[in-house]
Amino acid sequence: MKTNRKTIIIAVSTLAVGLLLGWLIFGGSESKTTEEQQHEHIAEEVAGETIWTCSMHPQIRQNEPGDCPICGMDLIPLEDEQNSGVDPMAISMSSTAMQLANISTAIVGSMDPVKQVRLNGKVQSDERLVYSQSSHIPGRVENLMVNFTGDYVQKGQVIASVYSPDLVTAQEELFEAQKIKESQPQLFNAAKEKLKNWKLTDSQIEQILNYETAKETFDVQADISGYVTQKMVNPGDYVGRGQAIYEIADLSKVWVLFDVYESDMPWVKKGDKVDFSIASLPGETFSGAITFLDPVIDSKTRVAKARVEVVNRGLKLKPEMFASGKVEAKLPNRSGAVVVPKTAVMWTGERSVVYLKSKTDQGVNFMMREVELGPALGESFIVENGLEEGEEIAVNGTFSIDAAAQLAGKPSMMNPAGGPAMTGHNHGGMDMGGASAPPVEPVDADPKFTAQLTDVYEAYLDMKNAFVETDAQKVNSGAQKVSTALNSVDMGLLKGDAHMAWMDQLNALESAVNAINKSDDIEKQRREFARFNLAFYKSLKMFGLDNETAYYQYCPMANRDKGAYWLSEIKEIRNPYFGEDMLGCGETRETLK
Repeated sequence: MKTNRKTIIIAVSTLAVGLLLGWLIFGGSESKTTEEQQHEHIAEEVAGETIWTCSMHPQIRQNEPGDCPICGMDLIPLEDEQNSGVDPMAISMSSTAMQLANISTAIVGSMDPVKQVRLNGKVQSDERLVYSQSSHIPGRVENLMVNFTGDYVQKGQVIASVYSPDLVTAQEELFEAQKIKESQPQLFNAAKEKLKNWKLTDSQIEQILNYETAKETFDVQADISGYVTQKMVNPGDYVGRGQAIYEIADLSKVWVLFDVYESDMPWVKKGDKVDFSIASLPGETFSGAITFLDPVIDSKTRVAKARVEVVNRGLKLKPEMFASGKVEAKLPNRSGAVVVPKTAVMWTGERSVVYLKSKTDQGVNFMMREVELGPALGESFIVENGLEEGEEIAVNGTFSIDAAAQLAGKPSMMNPAGGPAMTGHNHGGMDMGGASAPPVEPVDADPKFTAQLTDVYEAYLDMKNAFVETDAQKVNSGAQKVSTALNSVDMGLLKGDAHMAWMDQLNALESAVNAINKSDDIEKQRREFARFNLAFYKSLKMFGLDNETAYYQYCPMANRDKGAYWLSEIKEIRNPYFGEDMLGCGETRETLK
């Protein structure tokens, strides 16, 4: 009985194992064949209908599978994006995401461009109402009746007295001619005209004839009414005929000279009305028209002068007072221009971009578009090219859209070609390699220091080219040259903050180049090379190069997919992190000169 039970158990176990093996061998093989057929069928559909792109370079799009022409990676299908009708270069956002990011949009419209131009200036005397009061009598100044600047004089007022020996002689000649005026009237008239040439009036001449005594001093009368702005002589000074003794300005009319900056020149023209106020006259406003616009811009201040002529009622406006004005200016010949708010435009210094909105069944898409800007209109811009009236753009939250595009590897302000989110160092202060790097500002450096730093750059190029060749021994040799060039840089040529900044950079440069020199492993050398480039870029950006041009280039796949930079003497991409394997992978991010 026990034997039969044991036999039965063995038989049942054998049967179960046999069934299991049979299912695995025959059933599994049949299922696998079915799945393979399904995958082949799907692949055929994908190959026939979808666009293929590179995960690292989404700007690459082909109608059939293959390798990326930039980095050599296998292309992947854009099946989901195509089926959903979403442009692969656009960033999609839901209504909730737009609300959280405070994103709002507006329809692009056209208008007659009007800009409020603000002007600063000064009150000045009207040059046409400024006179030089001269002495028409040569001699010595005996007395000045107006002996300080700022005093007001009336036309005909006696303002000085002059002793003149020449005038005494002329009077004696007049007396002699008077005696024979009956027989020689021409001689008598000539003697009188001589005194008139010295600006003596007929009444003064008659007084001289009546007294029959020569006067030794004569009064100088004011030729015009106005304020004395300059006193040019003192009592006891000798003056010649026609020499100026006062400068007198009539301030019943004044000029207000406004500074017009070069960027505002297209907006300001002759005849424009200017409303202005004076800081020392709060609550009062004045207005006038531009009667003259300087045809030449000052080479130092880069401004031209716009003249406004004002009637100075009550003499409230005094020369050298500061004035603040504004002009409601229209740009001539520019009616119907496309205008967008400044908040809609993202400007990198080289390009200006906006985000264009479009709607799909799945939500809202935003596509970056580069635009060409015209003159600024206060809080808006004229768009010369890139937008049409009726298109809808983001006017608030554009930075949030751009950040989402960068994270998604779509075209963005800092990465117009698209690609994965950057993780290395860059010059814009974005997060590169886990640290936020502030923008590097150039400093004025001693030309000798710049020349020495340029020698380091030339040695660096030999090391960089050795990386391109993937030759560890040449890299060591190049690293030694860089180290020697660094040791030759005289940091004593720098002062203050620049000196401290160079010391920090030098520590990083020496640490990285020494690590490169000590290693024979090309991959380890390349990791240190990536670290060296971050500090070296900062040095070149801060202190500059001497008659050299450097291209700051980036590969998102280098440094174990963290991304890495390098500097090159040519714009063509020759990747030092992959060499011949992916020689053309990368792009130029900045040009240093």
